[in-house]
Amino acid sequence: MLAEVTTELAETLDAEEAVSRLTQLVVPALADWCIVTLADDDERAGTWQGLQDAGSWHADPELRPALERYAQTRLAALTDRSYLARALRTGRVVTVPTGATTALQDVLQPGEARDLVGVLRPESAAILPLRGRGRTVGLLTLCNGTQRGQLTRADIETARDVASRAGLALDNARLYRQQRDLAEGLQLSMFTEPPEPDHVQVVVRYSPATEAAQVGGDWYDSFLQPGGATVLVIGDVIGHDVAAAAAMGQVRTLLRGIAADSGAGPAEVLVRVDKVMQTLQVGTTATVVVARLEQTPDERERGITHLRWSNAGHPPPMVVNPNGTVTPLAGVQADLLLGIAPEIERVESDVILDRAATVLLYTDGLVERRGQGLDDGLSLLRDTLADLAAEDLTLDELCDEVLRRMLPKRPEDDVALVAVRLHPQDRPRPAEAGPNRLPPNVEVEPGLEAEAGPPRRDS
Repeated sequence: MLAEVTTELAETLDAEEAVSRLTQLVVPALADWCIVTLADDDERAGTWQGLQDAGSWHADPELRPALERYAQTRLAALTDRSYLARALRTGRVVTVPTGATTALQDVLQPGEARDLVGVLRPESAAILPLRGRGRTVGLLTLCNGTQRGQLTRADIETARDVASRAGLALDNARLYRQQRDLAEGLQLSMFTEPPEPDHVQVVVRYSPATEAAQVGGDWYDSFLQPGGATVLVIGDVIGHDVAAAAAMGQVRTLLRGIAADSGAGPAEVLVRVDKVMQTLQVGTTATVVVARLEQTPDERERGITHLRWSNAGHPPPMVVNPNGTVTPLAGVQADLLLGIAPEIERVESDVILDRAATVLLYTDGLVERRGQGLDDGLSLLRDTLADLAAEDLTLDELCDEVLRRMLPKRPEDDVALVAVRLHPQDRPRPAEAGPNRLPPNVEVEPGLEAEAGPPRRDS
């Protein structure tokens, strides 16, 4: 059993999964039922307020609902004299050799939890601290009923070994979670909120990989050029480490700075970025799509918008048309990645979009993974978008549903999305698109002030 505990808990860095595995490893091998309590690792660590009963299991299926409810209610009902509090305070095993039903009820305030102890009727109990690296990361409550009888000294000694191994596994999960959160926070801190130009709604998403607590090279971006055009960017620097994230930050900053200052089109922006990368010796390669939404007064009257884009070796964007059809933006060709041949000329492609169309740009983690090739992934994404088009979802709902349907339970790669929906311009900007916000130096779209009043200017 100890070997199984070690193997099972070593295979996961997810605390919830580790708790679930632990409860079913010790029951019925060591006790009739158990509860695993986790301790917070924030400022409440080591205090009563920092505890959470995270999992339970009973050998008798009919009593599992009662035990689950007891685990949900007991912490709020426990007094300072409780055995759980004593184990947390001292870091030592606390046992109740016999008469556990009465003993546990005596340290519970009157109410549901106390009544449930009468239903569970433990005869013998032990509470063992789960120790990590210099701290208590949780507690394990073991109980036997009258038929099984008292927890023996051998049971307790085995339970100590289990608690030691479980404590280390849960501490590993805690450290992994902290590193993952830090990495994700650093990644997200490099990104900015998308703009909110007239009748154009932009939504972004970033979903980190779960296999390793690493930052990566995926990024999204969206901003306005001084002439009023909306620029959409999706990119992926090769690699999944700190170096890739640092390079991503450089490439992203170069691209948005050059595009926002020059007002250049997508192909010219990529050419300039490639040359500056060479000059600054950035020393990386990246796939990127730069797209720009443009509209002349005549196109506005006709209810259409021009999308111009250039693709540096990236998966093609997808357009969900108002009639529900989905069109991949394959373009004339996909040029080489950035960072390979700065001297090449890059091409632009363009398409006319009807208002109410939706454009989705994404990184390859959405469509490519172990056991699934790029073509299969693109086909699946196209079918998924077609299915979702029939559900009349908001843009936020669409992005969330795409991630839910396309990604496996434990994604192996980061995924970034940037999506834009072109709301009809012959009616007020919809509330779901948020307020209209423009930089102070960007031109107001013709007719906007007459339709919706002046936009909010960001300083």
